[in-house]
Amino acid sequence: MTILNIAAVDLGASSGRVMMASFDTESHHISLTEVHRFKNQFIERKGHFCWDLLYLEKEIVTGLRKIISDGNPLHSIGIDTWGVDYVLLNDKGEIVGQTYSYRDHRTNGVMAAVQDELSKETIYQKTGIQFLPFNTLYQLKAMVDENPEWLSQVSDFIMIPDYLNFRLTGVINREYTNATTTQLVNVNIDSWDTSLLDYLGLPARWFGRIRHPGHQLGMWENNIPVMSVASHDTASAVIASPLKDEYSAYLSSGTWSLMGLEKTLPCTTEEAMNSNITNEGGIDGHYRILKNIMGLWLFNRLCSEHHVTNIPDLVKQAEKETAFRSLINPNAECFLNPDSMVEAIQQYCRDNNQPIPETTSQVARCIFDSLAMLYRQVAEQLSSLQKNPISSIHIVGGGSQNEFLNQLCADICGIEVLSGPIEASVLGNVGCQLMALDQIKNAKQFRELVCENFPLKHFKPNPSFTASSFFKDKWQEFNQLN
Repeated sequence: MTILNIAAVDLGASSGRVMMASFDTESHHISLTEVHRFKNQFIERKGHFCWDLLYLEKEIVTGLRKIISDGNPLHSIGIDTWGVDYVLLNDKGEIVGQTYSYRDHRTNGVMAAVQDELSKETIYQKTGIQFLPFNTLYQLKAMVDENPEWLSQVSDFIMIPDYLNFRLTGVINREYTNATTTQLVNVNIDSWDTSLLDYLGLPARWFGRIRHPGHQLGMWENNIPVMSVASHDTASAVIASPLKDEYSAYLSSGTWSLMGLEKTLPCTTEEAMNSNITNEGGIDGHYRILKNIMGLWLFNRLCSEHHVTNIPDLVKQAEKETAFRSLINPNAECFLNPDSMVEAIQQYCRDNNQPIPETTSQVARCIFDSLAMLYRQVAEQLSSLQKNPISSIHIVGGGSQNEFLNQLCADICGIEVLSGPIEASVLGNVGCQLMALDQIKNAKQFRELVCENFPLKHFKPNPSFTASSFFKDKWQEFNQLN
């Protein structure tokens, strides 16, 4: 029996962890152990929200050293993070300027200005990426306009996980799945779109060659290999989503909810653009045709503001509240990073002539009902794009533990829901490392291993739920929200 110990560093926008996966090369049993967990939050620098990369690097190294100090041989390391955010380096490998968070307000109004100059149609046909105000395209435009003095100092542009890999290995890499989140990669050729770089006035030499994951980058201490994985956490989560068939949708549920399809061709039709559907890079020649949903960020902020420590209890209280009393559009821009999420939700309800949720459980119920409604709206858009009904929705990630929301999703969407694994992004990270180590061939084989090792839960829809006139009225109300 041979056991491979694999470190998966998984960084989200609110927390990070170093996990160790033990893989039995004979039985193909996979076990996960959380070695180190730490908070991740943006810090304020000169009036801007930025990431503390020195802190993140320190915590990653702390976790990796814990694995070794416990006497475990470490066979490889991989890092995945959120998308769109980047680092600028000079020729000495030092950071130029600030490393901004996508929730910083400096991009306010930039997306509309860029669209006026280039047109939405042109940008979408080139990139296939949804229009979000914090896409890297607009972050870089804001940087060029506000800090032109930085430009002469820069030699390299890399994404956050590529930077962290650089710090471990000294090797600069541009990993494909995360690069596609920038809205700077041409979806037709899977390389940087030079016309968009020219528009920004940025030299192509900053950006280098994009490489697909599944290979060794370099070595960390004691000659431990660092692997290139699907470094966008959603891409990793999709790898670990054992979809039932080609018409199944995945829903990666966490701070963000990412709902989409896995297809061998991108979809850049006018209908897809009007629905703000994105075509991000996957592995094995697939694209992630999906839509961003603000997700449990709203609920997490509620819990933080009201100092909620017993989350399962709050979910139970929310379940007892009146259904659809208040509804919001979770993707409304006012929920991106308000000073108070609770006040933002209450003001939204006030502006839309709805009952104002007052108690913590009423706000939670409003969030859950609204998320499930948005899941249905996106599911209908995806069904239309693939010209077939969605056969099932597979919920993975931390949000898959919320069984009340899972059942709401099944009932409101009228589609069977499967949930698990919880640690999808970690497992997808591990799966890429196993491919790089020549232990498995592809994502299909890895998903079979996921099903064998991590049992799934099933949630059947209640057909009478959406048949009632009460729900139909509420559904109509939701679709009128902005």
